[in-house]
Amino acid sequence: MARRLPQALFNILVLLAYLFMLAPVVAVVVISFFDDQIIQFPPSGLTLRWFGNAWARSEFTAGLIESLKLALTATAIGVPAGAAAAYAIHRGRFHGRKALSTLLLGPLAVPSIIMGTALYIFYINAEFVLDRNIVGTSAGLIAAHILLTIPWTVRLVLASMEGLDPSIEEAARNLGAPPLVVFWRVTLPMLKSGIIAGGMFSFIQSFENLELSLLLIGPGKITLPVAMLNYLEFKIDPTLAAVGTLQIILIAVLMLVTDRYVKIARAF
Repeated sequence: MARRLPQALFNILVLLAYLFMLAPVVAVVVISFFDDQIIQFPPSGLTLRWFGNAWARSEFTAGLIESLKLALTATAIGVPAGAAAAYAIHRGRFHGRKALSTLLLGPLAVPSIIMGTALYIFYINAEFVLDRNIVGTSAGLIAAHILLTIPWTVRLVLASMEGLDPSIEEAARNLGAPPLVVFWRVTLPMLKSGIIAGGMFSFIQSFENLELSLLLIGPGKITLPVAMLNYLEFKIDPTLAAVGTLQIILIAVLMLVTDRYVKIARAF
């Protein structure tokens, strides 16, 4: 009995940790169905009208389209670049590998608001040197979001490479396969889980990012997180909860589809 008690205590702590992490998500989903314009508990009734209100507002639909375009572009550029960097760090034998790894993984430890402020100041200084606009341009915003995608890809691909069996690649070389064929037919398929997981996390980070977009987005354009923040300045009703619920559903579907073909847990 005494031996079972620590295990039971551990299970309780794990359950509490899950409840602590999932409570905000559950609260957002539940509030999105409240009928009251001013959030109160218990609600006077349940309704779906806030989802209709979110869909009817042009800033949310325009922000959704812009966020999807931005996240897809940043992921399409950042994931190949991050995968190539991870391969070079793991297989390369050049000086400064550890420094390069620290540099590429550094943004994971930096709060987004600090990164956004630093990039804004850097862009302003670069504009004086290059004599061209950077802040407020699509290229500048995409470049900033690529900096979000590369660290996730490097981290996950490096984790995948740690579990590779080098004897498989060696066997392919011994059978006469050229190095490029070994990479495309043997190494790259074994890294599939890490690359796809990196792409998924990169897309989510870019799609939901507020700080970089708020500081660097140009006039006439708006991302979904920025549209939600702007809406919050004038109204407080469950419409934002409805938009958040749709985001949760989108990300959950993306993770389920990804895990259906590539087990995400293998990348960690």
